[in-house]
Amino acid sequence: MLHIYRNFVKTKKFYIISMHPKIKPDDSDMNQLFEDAGFAYDSQQDIFYSVMNAWQRNFGFCRLYDEASAPLSMIIDCEPVFFDYDGYHWMIELWKGQYCLNTGGEIGVYYTKAPGLDTPGELKNAFYHSVGDEDLLQMSFSLKKGSRTLFARNDRHWWLTGFKLGEFSDPSELTMDARITLKDRFMRDAFVEGLKNTGYSDSEIMVANNTVSLVYQQPRSAQPLTRTELTDRLIQTKNRYLCDAFRRIAAGYPNTAETLNGLKNLDPFLYRSVFTMGKPMELFQIFEPVIKQLALIR
Repeated sequence: MLHIYRNFVKTKKFYIISMHPKIKPDDSDMNQLFEDAGFAYDSQQDIFYSVMNAWQRNFGFCRLYDEASAPLSMIIDCEPVFFDYDGYHWMIELWKGQYCLNTGGEIGVYYTKAPGLDTPGELKNAFYHSVGDEDLLQMSFSLKKGSRTLFARNDRHWWLTGFKLGEFSDPSELTMDARITLKDRFMRDAFVEGLKNTGYSDSEIMVANNTVSLVYQQPRSAQPLTRTELTDRLIQTKNRYLCDAFRRIAAGYPNTAETLNGLKNLDPFLYRSVFTMGKPMELFQIFEPVIKQLALIR
């Protein structure tokens, strides 16, 4: 992992080797910038969220993405739930944690007919395609930090997300109250069985018609191998520092748009770090040769 992520301390500042594309100094339209990154801005809740046809939709999902998250400064709890329905292997995964400069949460819906990868241990999972429009699910979640609700999301989607810029959290501090409406009772029952196989008890799973609700706090799945006590501590120390630096700068501006506009000149590295959320481009760049091959498999 250390060849991907390096941490240098110099005069009490952290410098990270970053794969972010350089953002031109004259880029000033926040909405366009985040649209290019696959996200939009909710001014009411002051959060960013993934749009329906974000470019990430073309890259599906495999376990390698979760393994690469920590080296890319995303310390997040991962909870994949596997089940079979209508001739497909499905995976609905929940995430929550710190995405560099953002505290956030995600629910993603994927499927495949392909077998698993020929790799050992936690990497032995198939490549999953993002579901098509006909298979979008109605989902909602609220993300809480202790007793405080950070934000709530509700939409018919394949990748429901929310990210609170400048908020620092350890994943263990966060609770996601999630609700997912499945297509019919057969899919509902298959998903419930997947939750039980993941480690949830009957008392932790609430069912109303075809809607399944659960409280996601402590993950039951094995976490990525890159999540160790040492690496979590190092990366989170850096993430906390960046969040503190961002909030100090943000205090001098009236809103998020003006903060980001000023930030790109004051601290270009911090500005680029804002875009490390969800599934950033560098995550896919690492595995591009593998993705191209796996994407051909249905």
